[in-house]
Amino acid sequence: MRVEYDASADMAYIYLVDTIGPGEAVRQVPAEDNTAILDYDSDGRLLGIELFSARRRLHPHLLGTAERIDREPGPPSA
Repeated sequence: MRVEYDASADMAYIYLVDTIGPGEAVRQVPAEDNTAILDYDSDGRLLGIELFSARRRLHPHLLGTAERIDREPGPPSA
């Protein structure tokens, strides 16, 4: 499992598989309470979860270890 977090949007993506290739997630199902979108493959297997309002819904430790995707890239190494 791997978690990406975008603090500026307060959204997280929880990967339940190592990677999701282009076109692999063929069905997106909103959660009943509209707090998340579940991504499924063509065999009906859950690949990942896009979570809204992640700061409220995930444990702070998990957010602290998540891969941040909202940061500007640093300067190139010399």
